[in-house]
Amino acid sequence: MSDALTQMNFQFPNQTKYYKGKVRDVYTIDTDLLVMVASDRISAFDHVLPKGIPYKGQVLNQIAGYFLDATSDIVPNWKMASPDPQVTVGKACSPYRIEMVIRGYLSGHAWREYKAGRRMICGVAMPDGMTENDKFPTPIITPATKADEGHDEDISREEIIKQGIVVESEYTQLEKYTRALFQRGCEMALAKGLILVDTKYEFGKDRDGNITLIDEIHTPDSSRYFYADGYEVRQKAGEKQKQLSKEFVREWLMDNGFQGLEGQQMPNMPDEFVKTVSERYIELYESITGKSFEKANVQDIETRVEANVLKYLATK
Repeated sequence: MSDALTQMNFQFPNQTKYYKGKVRDVYTIDTDLLVMVASDRISAFDHVLPKGIPYKGQVLNQIAGYFLDATSDIVPNWKMASPDPQVTVGKACSPYRIEMVIRGYLSGHAWREYKAGRRMICGVAMPDGMTENDKFPTPIITPATKADEGHDEDISREEIIKQGIVVESEYTQLEKYTRALFQRGCEMALAKGLILVDTKYEFGKDRDGNITLIDEIHTPDSSRYFYADGYEVRQKAGEKQKQLSKEFVREWLMDNGFQGLEGQQMPNMPDEFVKTVSERYIELYESITGKSFEKANVQDIETRVEANVLKYLATK
């Protein structure tokens, strides 16, 4: 799709590093500035799908910017500016090698562990007698190691401190920030008729040694949302919850015989499905932020992004 940004290889002035993730490309300028470009690539089951999704990068970048701005009173974050709908520029930080995952409900990975008979996850006890998507009495923090390759792994608070991944005093602060951010996210979601089910946060230290929120927060790629209306009714009836996430993409892949397992072939994505996914992402943006989505010009995205970033960097 020519109206989706999937491949790029910019060379910005004073660029010192380039990192290509599954979805985002990150350019380091000198040593202290990051240019993060949200592509229109989409991943599921640890695989990047063959076609880009128009406007997906804009949706994710603008949702993340919205929540970074709305939580900057809780914890300092890395964002400095968004010179293009698909770009955030911010300060480079030294990342902690863990993700702070917080769960308000028994869903996803936690439910799979629970269903398998386990009542401990990351050293945290889960109460007996729960069913899928029940609310925890108190949100639980279930950290994961950040893997350079392959899957992230569950890890307990005790192991993080024992292995020296994070010192205890700083980890305690990360927990406080995680709970405060999640509380704010839950309140903002409920105001839009949504339930923030679970999410993850990444933190680092800026060059002055301050703990800083990095990457993106509260987007459909890192968070799970339910619709609040009808949650209790569906739960009592043992029905699936109505989700606001990219779960529908995973379901389409599974329906077409793909779960990222060895020997499975990625299905072809019909243009009509790509269009549907794009529309769903726009719906996600409008539901989560309560704002109308304004489509950026996608005739020549790569040129647009490069020009906007260069214009911004010229002012630094």
